[in-house]
Amino acid sequence: MNTGTLTEAILEFPDNRLLIDLCGEYDRNLTDIETRTGVQILRRGNFLAVHGTPEAQAEATEVLRALYERLEQGREVSRGEIDRQFRMGDDSGPDDQLEMFQGGKVEIKTRKKLIEPRTEAQKAYVRALFENEMAFGIGPAGTGKTYLAVAVGVNMLINGEVDKIILSRPAVEAGEKLGYLPGDMKEKVDPYMQPLYDALNDFLPGKQLAKMIEEKTVEIAPLAFMRGRTLSNAFVVLDEAQNATSMQMKMFLTRLGEGSRMVITGDRTQVDLPRGMPSGLADAERLLNAIPKISFNYFTSKDVVRHPLVAAIIEAYEKDAEQG
Repeated sequence: MNTGTLTEAILEFPDNRLLIDLCGEYDRNLTDIETRTGVQILRRGNFLAVHGTPEAQAEATEVLRALYERLEQGREVSRGEIDRQFRMGDDSGPDDQLEMFQGGKVEIKTRKKLIEPRTEAQKAYVRALFENEMAFGIGPAGTGKTYLAVAVGVNMLINGEVDKIILSRPAVEAGEKLGYLPGDMKEKVDPYMQPLYDALNDFLPGKQLAKMIEEKTVEIAPLAFMRGRTLSNAFVVLDEAQNATSMQMKMFLTRLGEGSRMVITGDRTQVDLPRGMPSGLADAERLLNAIPKISFNYFTSKDVVRHPLVAAIIEAYEKDAEQG
């Protein structure tokens, strides 16, 4: 920790209502910023006094100003947004790579919320999803691979760029157990598809999502159900792809039809296939990485956006694997 000279910076925030939102319930947003930077923040009316070393103070005041500006634009400030601000800073510089990201900001609009990448790797991944017909997102749990892919799919659906969303996973965990579970096939496999339903529920109102599922505008199905289909004008996501066999992966990738996009996400460290059976994700990396319009984006524990302990747990396991 820097033990240099402590100074005070005074920041004025004219709108008291927005200042309350900036501080958060029980000042928890200020507490988060204090914890991350080592400063002390005191509220005096419409002013915030930031005490700390010059370096820490500069970082804290930059974050506070950026978050207040966000509130002025009518956007919310959550703990996730504070995390994003520390990770990425001001990413509003000029960028003409994609016209849809005017002003350089990478944003995904859905029916329920606006999604913004929270790390540089996530930002590059979202760009790849919009730019490429086939994209791979590879890395540990909690890095937003599937969540961002589903968000982009919803964005493309509501903008008329695709006609349907198809989400799939290998039902490896089910395996022999499927026959012993009660209910029809949908009821048997739905527990394994739940993370995909959770993501969709974040982006689409419940009644609208239910109608889309009923009308097959949104499909959620095990990987085995993809055989024999040609998927045209669809946004297709294969989640947990490390649990697809080489034959299943080839089958899935060759379903790509006219006007469709495919996203394949997986974690190479969590293969649940029987011992000795190679992962189709590893084969796809090896065989496809030189083909134009197929992108590969990689995440590490530094990109984990769940609870901070998740990143620490992943790092501990990665370190143990390296030593072993």
